[in-house]
Amino acid sequence: MRTMVTMALALLLAASPGWSAETPPAEAPEAIAPPPAELFSRLPFILDPTLSPDGKKIAARLAVNGELRFAIAPLGDPAHIRLINPGPADINGWDWVNNDWLIVRLGQSSAVEGDTWYLTRTVAVGVDGQKMKVLGQDRAAQSADDVLWIAHDGSPHIRLALQTSIYSNVGGFWPEVRDFDVTTGKSTLIVPSTDQVMNWFSDGAGAVRIGIAYNDDARSYRVLYREKDGQSFHTVIKTKGRGSSLATLPAMFLGEPGKAIAIDDADGFNALYNYDLATLKTGDKLFGVAGYDLRGVIASDDGSRMIGVRYTDTKSRTHWFEPALALVQSQLDGAVGTRNAHIISWSKDFSVLIIALESTDRPTVYYTYRPSEGVMHVIANADEHFGKETWGTVSTIHYKARDGLDIPAVLTLPKNRPGKNLPLILMPHGGPYARDDESYDWWVQFLASRGYAVLQPNYRGSTGYGTAFTDKGKGQWGLGMQDDLIDAVKWAAGQGIADPARVCIAGASYGGYAALRAAQRDKGVYRCAVSYAGVADMPGMLRYDGNFLNGGSSKDYWREQAPDLKDVSPINFAADFSMPVLLMHGKADRRVPVKQSRQMADRLKAAGKDYRYVEQPLGDHHFSRQADRLQFLQELEAFLAKYDPA
Repeated sequence: MRTMVTMALALLLAASPGWSAETPPAEAPEAIAPPPAELFSRLPFILDPTLSPDGKKIAARLAVNGELRFAIAPLGDPAHIRLINPGPADINGWDWVNNDWLIVRLGQSSAVEGDTWYLTRTVAVGVDGQKMKVLGQDRAAQSADDVLWIAHDGSPHIRLALQTSIYSNVGGFWPEVRDFDVTTGKSTLIVPSTDQVMNWFSDGAGAVRIGIAYNDDARSYRVLYREKDGQSFHTVIKTKGRGSSLATLPAMFLGEPGKAIAIDDADGFNALYNYDLATLKTGDKLFGVAGYDLRGVIASDDGSRMIGVRYTDTKSRTHWFEPALALVQSQLDGAVGTRNAHIISWSKDFSVLIIALESTDRPTVYYTYRPSEGVMHVIANADEHFGKETWGTVSTIHYKARDGLDIPAVLTLPKNRPGKNLPLILMPHGGPYARDDESYDWWVQFLASRGYAVLQPNYRGSTGYGTAFTDKGKGQWGLGMQDDLIDAVKWAAGQGIADPARVCIAGASYGGYAALRAAQRDKGVYRCAVSYAGVADMPGMLRYDGNFLNGGSSKDYWREQAPDLKDVSPINFAADFSMPVLLMHGKADRRVPVKQSRQMADRLKAAGKDYRYVEQPLGDHHFSRQADRLQFLQELEAFLAKYDPA
């Protein structure tokens, strides 16, 4: 029998703004005019809200005039909101230090000695939004945003690793660790720069326990360890040679001396294990999910114990070890039906929670919830413009690749059309070390609103399905991974879902690469191809990534993606393109440089091919600006209307 709290949740959710009970569609549903592209391109009004330790204030990203701002406000009192405009800087994350101070991690491309570098900083921000201090402002070089620890007793202290030099032959190139008082900006040295150690890790008490040293020339690693502050570090693990990797390391230190928690794939899937710091080996398996990898550990606010783990099966999930949160999660799961509820933030005493309520066919809505009340309150009408209509039904399917490998995929069908003989958009995800799941995707739902079925294969090499599945993608860029996409189209056609004569491939980043490779390689499978920020020239990416720190290992990564990088680079085969192509790229993209699409467009033009190239002057790799989203959807709709109309 449901508890009264669970019933209250169910009633409240049923009555929440923008939600309504669904009824089965009629056999011949009335056609509904598709909504404007603006509906889908809007940035969510609020993103990633987090509670202060006392549960009285909230910090979040807010969309203001189509761009993201950082916001601080008393919970339930939007009239006293404080907005902070980061300007050209990226907001890369934030944390509450105590009830009066936060730290915000920022990043920005800047000119350094005739080149463009990405500089990161950590800024202390008072809860009034007026007091701000750049931590280590007089010392920081390129990277200064690696926050190792935040005091959990209410004191205004953090421990931060930061570089003090941009020159690799100077000691300060390797980050030192300092303890900062965020209210004054003053600091004391905790761990000095140590040769080749770029990454430090601390325990829940703030003691810096582990350092990882890496020599790019030798491709060698060293793990330095100590039991507590004040002791000397000693080397406990060494590896050397191209392709070498570290053994399993702690995911978090426990309060009990000598004990830690680790995530390891001993049985083929990332699972949770005890970890003995005396032997540096895993012990008993604590928790795992059959057929899926765990994504990460959730620590208590004081860092001394584990309270949950996150994973994804068909949807993102959390398994809670903290009894209070496990109870609430169980009540939520019983109340939300097919929707997906996540506890994403909590006060120190768990008396106030923030719940993210996800649905596959509409944006996430955030609620506050006090277990003592048993009632959820919408933080803001985050997406009231969306209305009650939804456009695509989402499910997980499985199909067999030509070699028998079982491949999961996410299928979205337009709601107001019969689910047979539909035009299909085959949409491979980016990464490629990533995966798709049953969650809201503004791009996919836009296509469903236009009458397209969308199929998103988690092709070989995708993550989340165990080590063996991911490893099957090694060396298969443009080869076996590409074949998996073709086999997805064959499955959809064989099921009668897709019209095999009306299939387009579209993707971003690696998905953009796959679309370009298909346009060059897979004649007769697709009618058209769409690439946003796609890789066209793999040797070009090798050179680009090789210019950054530890460029040798980056080059190793690219060399491992295919037996011959030139042979699977679409830019070298413009004459072979057999279908129209839409190319779009943001000039501010730091992950895949805009040069990749510019040069692809030049080659297609020289070869006399049918293409359209659109460059977004302020666009980045992640569609962070609403104007760029809208322009993309408008270009996509016009392109599909011309070459693969629904």
